[in-house]
Amino acid sequence: MESLNLHLEHLKFGGGDAKEDQIIESLSGILQALTENKLRTCSLLIESDVLRTLARLLQSDPLCAVKAAQVLAEIAKNEEMKIPCIDAGLVPILIPLLDSRDQEMLLHVGRAIGRICYDNNDLQEQLVRAEVISFLVRIMSDYPDNEPLVRVNLLALSNLADLDAAKEALSKTRIAEHLVHQLHRTNYHEKVEIILEVLQTLAENDTLKLQLVEAGIQEAVAEILKRLQESSKPEDMCSLKAASDLIVSLLLGDESMQQLFAEGKGAIYQNIGIWLTSKHTQLQLTGALAIANFARNDSNCVRMVQLGVVHQLLDLLEHHVENGDVSVQHAALSALRNLAIPVANKVQMLDEGVAKRIQMLLRSDMPPVQFKLLGTLRMLMDGQADAAEELGQDLMLLHRLVQWCDSKDHAGVCGEANRLLASLIRHSRSQEVVKAIQEAGAMKHLVCMATSEHAIMQNEALIALAIASAINLEIVKEEFKEASLVQNIHKLLQDESTGPEVKYNSIGLLCSLLNSGDLRQEAEGDEIKETLEKLCGHINENVAKQALMALHILNGEQSLFEQ
Repeated sequence: MESLNLHLEHLKFGGGDAKEDQIIESLSGILQALTENKLRTCSLLIESDVLRTLARLLQSDPLCAVKAAQVLAEIAKNEEMKIPCIDAGLVPILIPLLDSRDQEMLLHVGRAIGRICYDNNDLQEQLVRAEVISFLVRIMSDYPDNEPLVRVNLLALSNLADLDAAKEALSKTRIAEHLVHQLHRTNYHEKVEIILEVLQTLAENDTLKLQLVEAGIQEAVAEILKRLQESSKPEDMCSLKAASDLIVSLLLGDESMQQLFAEGKGAIYQNIGIWLTSKHTQLQLTGALAIANFARNDSNCVRMVQLGVVHQLLDLLEHHVENGDVSVQHAALSALRNLAIPVANKVQMLDEGVAKRIQMLLRSDMPPVQFKLLGTLRMLMDGQADAAEELGQDLMLLHRLVQWCDSKDHAGVCGEANRLLASLIRHSRSQEVVKAIQEAGAMKHLVCMATSEHAIMQNEALIALAIASAINLEIVKEEFKEASLVQNIHKLLQDESTGPEVKYNSIGLLCSLLNSGDLRQEAEGDEIKETLEKLCGHINENVAKQALMALHILNGEQSLFEQ
């Protein structure tokens, strides 16, 4: 420590008149002391106020400035030295040095700035305002083969890229091209991880997302996944997950997603089949999520079904049906549901037995899987009478739906089970389906669904109940009576918060129910007539007309009965 004191004294009091080699010798002495005893050396550095001397040296002779930057970079490794460095005004002095053409200077200055500003949002904002971003991109462009320098720049970008201002600045540069180039040329997992981390952050910005795709990031990421897919090393698995997450982020943008799809010829889509059959769950998940995102566009959906992606998803689901990964099943079902939206796809998917194959998941005990399964089946049934008629008589399915309708722990599953029941009746309009659902004890759940807090579910239930009563009121009336359907309809009609469409459908159902003597008596006893009279003056013209028609049915039947 005695020699350190001499070096500090020399720099502090003799630095101005000292020769270059003497200054460099003293700076080297400080570096040596930091290596031998970091804590004690830092304490002495603070006491000596040498940081202000370093600030002066950074603006002096180039050789001394480089050495001073190296010393500062080592000092800034220590957390307790960050505030003193800031107080000494070192950051504004360091920033212009990033314009240097001396690669060693750039390396030490980059390290010093990165360490001082790490985890300090105010300083990082200051760096962005000082246009550090343009310096970093320029350095990566000028010295792509200087690995230590590139690494320092990547770490700096990693720290700054979270800032919106930094993303905005980066979007005006060619950073996408430089990062893609660096990703292509490295196999070193630590560097790959740093690049992927930066890319993931940049992909949160729509402009940068598109720039990355245009720069060919998809090919670079596909190469990484191909290289790692046979590995099980922990470090490789980290890179594999990071690359997978990046793909999903890129697909979240509409423009970037379409460019990546490229009519099914893009690098991501071309690798989906390999990922779905990989031994790595992460890659299987990535493949399923990629399909789900590509399927946000109807033309993509039609193209993918033509290319046979449906059965690749079904094979994956069958692989996971017993003790499988919930995330993979959820993603695969999301993809199938999206694919089933176009009418042409519904027909082809049903013809290829999709509805039957995915019923294997009925035995799943995982609510997220149950929820997506029900939504997928409902989407397949939409407008498909034959399929709805066949599925609506499947006793195993109906038994499971009744179980899920009774679920108190998972409202989403309960709601989707009810919606599928209603859908089976609405789209099949089949007496056999109505009878099967009634025998399964499910009508009471549709009556309950009609009083849901969600208008869309209320309407679906009311329409299904009206269809069921129109098809065969005799086989369902007893269950309607037990479930107090007439009373529930009356409550909906009396409630001022009930929407016009729900009131309209409620009256329509009531008109069907009045064809049953028993249910008519309930309607008359519940004084529904007075409620209908009020609704004849409803602000909604359709509701008023429907109420008037229901009154005519009530009054007409009464006069005939009295005669």
